[in-house]
Amino acid sequence: MSPRARRGIIVAVLHLALVASLGAKLLVDRATRPRVWARTGPVDPSLPIRGRYVQLRLEGAVDDQVDATYGGRFTPTVRDQTLVFVPTSENTGRMGRVDERPDGRRVAILHEPLAFFIPEHVPDPSRRAAGEELWVEVTLPRRGAPRPIRLGVMKDGTLTPLN
Repeated sequence: MSPRARRGIIVAVLHLALVASLGAKLLVDRATRPRVWARTGPVDPSLPIRGRYVQLRLEGAVDDQVDATYGGRFTPTVRDQTLVFVPTSENTGRMGRVDERPDGRRVAILHEPLAFFIPEHVPDPSRRAAGEELWVEVTLPRRGAPRPIRLGVMKDGTLTPLN
């Protein structure tokens, strides 16, 4: 085997190991870190070169002591199988704001949307009929943004995961 071919094989093995280690980390996080379903709203994507995806603005409950006009950094956590955003001063928190729903509930909404990639043959899941809400199941890593796993639809109080 020539030295050039040997170097090519070494580079290919290194690339494969790098990709496999990232995949392993994501699988370990999914198995060990908290997972939760959260209400979300679609955002019109502005970067068509990234592929076919839906941008989602994540929403969750907020601590009672948080002011209704708070806008700052939040840390996501899970309480009673509900996504809750807790205010934080750490730079690792995600920027968001508190909003009040028509029913009087206060929720926190993250500013930075999540990208959920979809296959070409699947209709846009963000277009929902009246009375349906788009939800997303996310993994909460130790650091960084929540990672979307799958989408679901809430209708009449029942959450149904999408295929």
